[in-house]
Amino acid sequence: MDFRIFIEPQVGASYDDQLAIAQATERLGFDGFFRADHFINFHGGDGMPGPTDSWTTLAGLARETSRIALGTMVSSVTFRHPGVLAIQVAQVDAMSGGRAELGLGAGWNAREHEAYGIPFPEKRFGIFEEQLAIISGLWATPLGEKYSFAGEHYTVVDSPALPKPVQQRMPLIVGGSGQAKTPRLAATYATEYNTGFVPFDRLAPTMDRVRTACTVIGRDPGDLIMSIPRTVAVGATEAEASRRAEASYTDLASLRRDGIAGTTDEAVDRISAIQELGVDRLYLQVVDFRDLDHLDFIAREILPKLD
Repeated sequence: MDFRIFIEPQVGASYDDQLAIAQATERLGFDGFFRADHFINFHGGDGMPGPTDSWTTLAGLARETSRIALGTMVSSVTFRHPGVLAIQVAQVDAMSGGRAELGLGAGWNAREHEAYGIPFPEKRFGIFEEQLAIISGLWATPLGEKYSFAGEHYTVVDSPALPKPVQQRMPLIVGGSGQAKTPRLAATYATEYNTGFVPFDRLAPTMDRVRTACTVIGRDPGDLIMSIPRTVAVGATEAEASRRAEASYTDLASLRRDGIAGTTDEAVDRISAIQELGVDRLYLQVVDFRDLDHLDFIAREILPKLD
């Protein structure tokens, strides 16, 4: 199983804060650093110094790290036009030497759109599908050929479809827990499917729907990476884990139900149970991004105990 660190920078992480945790992520042996793509803080606190743009930030981190995957979990289709986003991600892929990954979703937080004058259509799934088609189409178009697309929401005419990502098969993550549409889009376009924060008792059926969607279109379900995010608050003692849960704007009892929380043995047991469900990749959501000792504890005390 791959282990990636995932943060919510809208709670108040500057670029330097994100650089520190990304470099710790790399130094401690995790597989990737991913960030949420939001423009307002809907947790606690004042969110100072304010939001940072995901792809501007990841471009900087691309030059200041050397090994880890870098990406969004996930970018909203309402924030950027698909052609521009395809260029941005391809450029970060080049700047990182082939380590960028795009997580894309339909968006959900109306308030951040209102706060920054971003349109927030009531129906966004058609936009989501067309963006997936355009972005993957631009990247897949052979050099020297043109790409065109005509849809309800977007029209692309004779695009040179440049620049190309460094990676031949650019990682594209589709997230969400929808019953029918999301599984179909994941099966059609994604290299990775992320369940989002569904309760543990719904993980298996949620992933099974996507595997079935793959089979329906003739795709090997084993070709699609299955991943989940989980908030983490662990420590050497109950008190330490409880402090980290509180720093995540929740309590230890709640995280024990649907997160990864408590002592080393509890965390190992929970992650082992996740592995048994067929999950390939785990995104460890660390809300208190300044607590680098938390990452060190996970890397030193938990990951070595997993098969």
